[in-house]
Amino acid sequence: MSTGNDAETTRVTRKGQVTIPKALREEFGLEEGDELRWEKAEDGIRVRKATRSAGRGMLVDDDVPEEKREEMAEEMAEEIREKCRTEWTPE
Repeated sequence: MSTGNDAETTRVTRKGQVTIPKALREEFGLEEGDELRWEKAEDGIRVRKATRSAGRGMLVDDDVPEEKREEMAEEMAEEIREKCRTEWTPE
C-alpha cells in the first residue's frame, strides 16, 4: 500500500514477519535467501541489504570509495547467483 511519497507500508505479522513490496524487491535486487540488516537510526529503523563482502577482503586499493566497493560486491554476487541458476543441477 503506497502512502503517496514513494514510501510503502506493510503490516507486521504475529510472528514478526513483514513482506517487502515487490517493486522494492525488484528495484534493490532482493531475492529469496538474501539477508537484510536492521539498523537503529535517529528517525526510526533503517533496513539494508546485507552484503557480507561489501568490498571487505577484496583486492582493491584502499582509496576505492565504499559506494564503489558495494557496487563491485553486488556485481560479483549477481554473477554468482546467475551461475547458480544456470549451472546448478540437482543430484
